[in-house]
Amino acid sequence: MEIEQIIAEHGDYLLKVAYLYVKNEATAEDIVQDVFIAYYQKQQQFRQESSLRTYLVKMTVNRSHDYLRSWKSKRLSLFEKITGRTTTITPEKELLAKSTKQELVAALFTLSVPYREVLILYYFEEMTTVDIAQLVHCPEATIRTRLQRARKQLASIIGDDDWEVLRYESI
Repeated sequence: MEIEQIIAEHGDYLLKVAYLYVKNEATAEDIVQDVFIAYYQKQQQFRQESSLRTYLVKMTVNRSHDYLRSWKSKRLSLFEKITGRTTTITPEKELLAKSTKQELVAALFTLSVPYREVLILYYFEEMTTVDIAQLVHCPEATIRTRLQRARKQLASIIGDDDWEVLRYESI
């Protein structure tokens, strides 16, 4: 498969994944660009034990973790909102939904990376706990525990009643 086709197929998805980790669009673009360069240079190392998408996502997650551990990430603190599904057309309801989603995203980014990671992969990327466990190289039981703890932390941050509404409408 040509690199242009791979970029066209997976670029937007990888950008979303990177952004959800680093919370900065420019940094996410740099990470995805580094991933594609690394893949292009070492594509013969891809053993096809998993899908290409999974392989590229894992590379993106690893680069994002590397960035978060670096000194650069300590200096950057930009926050851009993540757009979600809009189910209504009225301006009042749209404003309320946007505010609720901003609150959810702000609360989500207060969680530590392992907890934020499982919530994002489970709810936003709709991955199973088995897939998440393979992606982050830890037991599935650990993923389920992190998911449960992350939900409790998120519920305590935004309020139990709000969490139930957000859980089914916004996520």
